[in-house]
Amino acid sequence: MAETRLQERLTASDLFLLLWDDYGWSSDIGGLAICDGTSLLDPEGRVRIEAVRAQLEPRLHLVPRFRQLLYRPRLGLGWPLWTDAPSFDLADHIQVHPLAAPGGRAQLLAACQELARRRLDPARPLWELWLLPGLPQRQVGAYLRLHHAVADGAAALAVFGALLDLTADAPAPAAPPWAPAPIPAAGELLADNLRRRRHEIGRGCSGLAHPGRTLRQARQALPAWREVLTEQPAPRTSLNHPVGPGRRLALIRGRLDLTKQIAHAHHATVNDVVLAAVTGGLRRLLASRGEDLHGLVQRAMVTISLHQEEPGQAQGNKPGWMMVPLPLGEPDPVRRLELIAAETAARKHKARPEAGSGIFRFAAGQRAWYRHFPRQRSVNLVVTNVAGPPVPLYLAGSRLLELFPMLPVMGNLTLVVAVLSYAGQLNLTAVADPDSCPDLEVFTQGVRTALDGLAQSVSVPAGEHDA
Repeated sequence: MAETRLQERLTASDLFLLLWDDYGWSSDIGGLAICDGTSLLDPEGRVRIEAVRAQLEPRLHLVPRFRQLLYRPRLGLGWPLWTDAPSFDLADHIQVHPLAAPGGRAQLLAACQELARRRLDPARPLWELWLLPGLPQRQVGAYLRLHHAVADGAAALAVFGALLDLTADAPAPAAPPWAPAPIPAAGELLADNLRRRRHEIGRGCSGLAHPGRTLRQARQALPAWREVLTEQPAPRTSLNHPVGPGRRLALIRGRLDLTKQIAHAHHATVNDVVLAAVTGGLRRLLASRGEDLHGLVQRAMVTISLHQEEPGQAQGNKPGWMMVPLPLGEPDPVRRLELIAAETAARKHKARPEAGSGIFRFAAGQRAWYRHFPRQRSVNLVVTNVAGPPVPLYLAGSRLLELFPMLPVMGNLTLVVAVLSYAGQLNLTAVADPDSCPDLEVFTQGVRTALDGLAQSVSVPAGEHDA
């Protein structure tokens, strides 16, 4: 008898991120590309939207979630799962949003901020691609949004990559025919849930039968949990206030080769340099608000991908974390980098469990954390850094000139920072709650100043980073 296939349930990590919706926080991630619009626009500057859809439709089979819905069965039938949408219209997901005049960076970010406030429609697959014409030199923005339950940063990059090519004239892949599978019946879901319960019980019994192994695994994960839950609480500063559904965006353009040069000169990593620059930005931001910087250390949660797949093939959510103290009280940018590099070197060898592990494998544990999240004092901000493709990519024949990651704010984290390398660039997106952080530009200017200071330490002229 053929083995019964398990349903595509959300994992504990997926569910952990899905719960953001229940607490009123934005739950989409994605990326903003600046494209050469030569092949995307007609002579009047309008997007050739039907041609773009025709180019991208044959690629949808590469990302099954693009034609699936999030289905929440009734009580007793198990966790939410992915099911095929009964019908699918690509025009619902690839749309045009022209920029307001004069079509500069401010209008581009304003459009992304407006789109980000719109909740993804749960009656449709949870993704959108917005083409944003109106930029100078016939450039076009391309803003991909997808629900965080679909993917984390590394997997979102793989999703975006499924729509892209390595050359402008790459042929469209052969697309297999698609027909939606029916939603599983209640009996199928009940049987699937019982199989999963038996599997979980079996895992628990295996752990009891091998207490030594279970204890070793717990000991390996304990230091990472201790970083979050039992280290000294994060200092109270204006960075931590309950956030709303909106967000403000700011972009910082950087060079990967310069960042690597700085890191090499100071026996650090690229991520260390990023964290040192973020620390400089925070220092200027809090100083401008009149806060005391003497001896101040802020705690950054640095996300770590636990995906084991090949680059570009990651799926779902497998996030880990590392807590890093950021020494805002240190005025010297080089000394800040040295302190951060020493901390990360000491912490990076610890085992990093998934976010949906431990007590967070259970919905009750996840909900308990989220009820506490608007008042938590474990972390002051989140920083993510994802390694992107080293070569240029193309969307429907249009070259991606730049690529920036997008994240939401949540809980009481009024500022999050996302970093992505792409084709020699190292681009940073600062995302803030518009009410608690209306002075986001002060932070970005501080990041630029910190990067300039570090560049001067390796005899590179200042101003190589554009904020």
